[in-house]
Amino acid sequence: MISVNEALSRAAGLARGGRRLLGIVGEPGSGKSTLAASLQGSLGGAAVVVPMDGFHLSQAQLERLGRAERKGAPDTMDAWGLLALVRRLRAADEPVVWAPEYRRDLHNGITGAIGVPASVALVILEGNYLLLDAEPWVHVREYLDESWFLSLDPAVRMERLVARHIGTGKSPDAALAWSNGPDEENAALIRGTAGNADVIVAGR
Repeated sequence: MISVNEALSRAAGLARGGRRLLGIVGEPGSGKSTLAASLQGSLGGAAVVVPMDGFHLSQAQLERLGRAERKGAPDTMDAWGLLALVRRLRAADEPVVWAPEYRRDLHNGITGAIGVPASVALVILEGNYLLLDAEPWVHVREYLDESWFLSLDPAVRMERLVARHIGTGKSPDAALAWSNGPDEENAALIRGTAGNADVIVAGR
């Protein structure tokens, strides 16, 4: 297990040279986005963060499919679309690859929101299921130069997760119920993929 500071140094090493892909995985509320943003900030123009969350199916489609109450589960994501993007990012043979991002205020993804120029050395992929063994997620790992699993104290993670849900409009009771329900189901699945990571990073 390495510290966040050691992870920053490790990422700097990955950013030297040609195109590299780093995958950061962790349970909901573990701090993946915060770590990824810290890495990007420390590396400046040498790194771009591409979150997996941009591949959420639209809220309308989830409601049509009867999966809105399990939003965030693997089958509520466009995993094949993510894989296609990862292949393009790996190839780095286009002037700019445009990736989507998820907007919590809209409850939907926005296409073409994140530009990744071919000159960028390190692409930081951040998401829950990048280390999953199931199809088609398992193929994402083939394109990663390195993968990290971010581990955080469960009590701290839950506290932050509940606060995040409250911050996006849920009542305290609804936030707690969602965190202990759908989020925890997803978290259990994600925890099982930690052994597929190259490195475990101690969250803070």
